[in-house]
Amino acid sequence: MKYFGTDGVRGMAGKDLTAELAMRIAMAAGIYFRKSSVTNMILVGKDTRRSGYMIETAIVAGLTSIGYNVRQIGPMPTPAVAFLTEDMRCDAGIMISASHNAYYDNGIKFFDHQGFKLDETEEAKIEQILHNEELIAEARKQMMEIGAAKRVDDVIGRYIVHIKNSFPKNENLHGLRVVLDVANGASYKVAPTVFKELGAEVFVINNEPNGKNINDGCGALYPQNLANEVKRLRADVGFGFDGDADRVVVVDEDGQVINGDALIGILAIYLKKNSMLSQNKVIATVMSNAALDDMLKQHEIELLRSGVGDKFVLEMMKEQNINFGGEQSGHIIFGDYAKTGDGITSALQFSACMLQEKKRASQLSSMFKPYPQILKNLKITEKKDLAKLAGLKELEASLNADGIRSLFRYSGTEKVIRLLLEGKKKLLVEKRMQEVEDFFLKALNG
Repeated sequence: MKYFGTDGVRGMAGKDLTAELAMRIAMAAGIYFRKSSVTNMILVGKDTRRSGYMIETAIVAGLTSIGYNVRQIGPMPTPAVAFLTEDMRCDAGIMISASHNAYYDNGIKFFDHQGFKLDETEEAKIEQILHNEELIAEARKQMMEIGAAKRVDDVIGRYIVHIKNSFPKNENLHGLRVVLDVANGASYKVAPTVFKELGAEVFVINNEPNGKNINDGCGALYPQNLANEVKRLRADVGFGFDGDADRVVVVDEDGQVINGDALIGILAIYLKKNSMLSQNKVIATVMSNAALDDMLKQHEIELLRSGVGDKFVLEMMKEQNINFGGEQSGHIIFGDYAKTGDGITSALQFSACMLQEKKRASQLSSMFKPYPQILKNLKITEKKDLAKLAGLKELEASLNADGIRSLFRYSGTEKVIRLLLEGKKKLLVEKRMQEVEDFFLKALNG
């Protein structure tokens, strides 16, 4: 059975992701990291889900049973775990979170000693160890070789200082009225502290986590609550984070949600103006709107596209030596400050852009006008090889001739094909989408 998905291991806690499985995954990961161990120490953080207690305890048991020492830092954002893993000189870092999922799900993400997420090859090696009874048995320690665990409570200050260092030294947030929706998640302490220390007038909502209310009708997935509060409080801007704070949604002063592609474009232009955009290139995914290409071209910035997932954005950033990229969903990566998407850092950079440009959030977002785009999930009975599907190349060529960008890909977990069409003429896009649906319904429902 394959356990690793697009972002670590994830599933319903207690059913798919049990304590037993978490312990064994931890043992397998520890055996893998042991090959390049320097400090014999692994960092473990989590978000605010009830099941985090169970999974954290299981992971600590697994790691100490094979001789690793563990540092537990409690509820902290995913990017904090990435940063602190390197900052504290740990061999690896582990984040317990299912990100934007509901409270009953949980997950395990791994970081190497530099704070980078593991790639698919590394995850595959951990999977192989996971199924190797002999290796697991050999790795168990006895007596004083068994590892020790220690809870560390003062690391939040390190991360706050690190985030604040990403903000321009000659600027502050005095006079800026900000609403933060922390989604009853991992950023409930960090985000308000950072904005207050930089001088903003801060209003915080959904900051009373109880183990069950993480992402529950709040945060990045449900920005309408944030939008209502921004308008009610007459705030300048609102920022909504997901459960582990690796993504952000921005709301302008009129209560309008700023498109994720617009956010990438605005921040890329801001970085270039400040001579902070390496090679004048940006990485986004194949899902980003073609209007982003055109927006960036006007400022002589080139857009490159990766596969879907922030770790694929980061992999391409590393390969191309590019320091900025992101996803439509709000995973924004500032390579100079973070090794993964960081919602709080992205919120600070957007705030800095508002100040330096002397523009309201709505004025910044008006720079981007997305082209009509339709996304549909189509249920199918069979996943045939798209490269060999009769008639598909001809269909794609026809769409291209009509000026329509297309993307067709299977879901990794369901019998579903995801369809994307995008073009400048809305009615034509809608008409062609019906043709596309009919084609795949016939081709994949034999």
